[in-house]
Amino acid sequence: MTTNNDYAKNGEYKPIDMLACAAAKEVNDGDVVFAGTGLPMLAIALAQLEQAPNAVCIYEAGSVDGRPIDLPTSVGDSRCAYQASIAAGLAETFYGQLHCGYVDLAFLGGAEIDMYGNVNTTVVGDYAAPKKRFTGSGGNPDINSLAKRTVFIMLQEKRRFKENVDYITSPGWRIHRWPSGEWVHKKEVYGNYFFGGPTAVITNMAVFRFDEDGLMYLDSVHPGYTVEDVKENVGFDLNVSRVNGATSPPTYNQLDLLYKKVDPEGIFLP
Repeated sequence: MTTNNDYAKNGEYKPIDMLACAAAKEVNDGDVVFAGTGLPMLAIALAQLEQAPNAVCIYEAGSVDGRPIDLPTSVGDSRCAYQASIAAGLAETFYGQLHCGYVDLAFLGGAEIDMYGNVNTTVVGDYAAPKKRFTGSGGNPDINSLAKRTVFIMLQEKRRFKENVDYITSPGWRIHRWPSGEWVHKKEVYGNYFFGGPTAVITNMAVFRFDEDGLMYLDSVHPGYTVEDVKENVGFDLNVSRVNGATSPPTYNQLDLLYKKVDPEGIFLP
């Protein structure tokens, strides 16, 4: 006999469900969370319905602590401001909240990431003559640099997990000191403006974290995948000695919440 708190079996949930549930676990009760459009919205809404009812959500376009009745379609959707403590603009969320050090957790994405958590959302190839140009930073470096913890949600591919990203849009734990080019801990460069950095990377295959030296390691592997599967989709020497077993799959209760309360319209869920 199954209960709502039992874990769903393989085939009973989709990859996006796994990502949303894994990301939701990163939210602590009382956290101030900077969330973007899509999966971060699912994660923070699910967390507020479960273990973090007092978590505060900040949407980039200007709302702070909103409790929308329906899932917003983007951070600029007017539904974000429903019951919000503040409904202002970018200046309030970035300078009034983020730059003042109030943000505990940020959810971000990226096209490429390296072993130190440096993220590229700018170009593939040479900056002056790129093979592909992306939309750019979109606040990514500010958010990652000034939140106390950052969780990246990304697609797992070898071309995305690189030894050196083509362009550092958002600095991780170790960056080049200018002009020497020496790799140093970003605290040495940021000084008083060092607030924190990336703590986890969640993909469709696994959860990664960062050790005391700022190096990425494999923490858990999602059901249906193996450590070797993950290693084959990473372009650098990945530390797998600290694997903590399998990532917990979604519970039936979490799936009910996602599809019946968080996103019943199917805005982001398939």
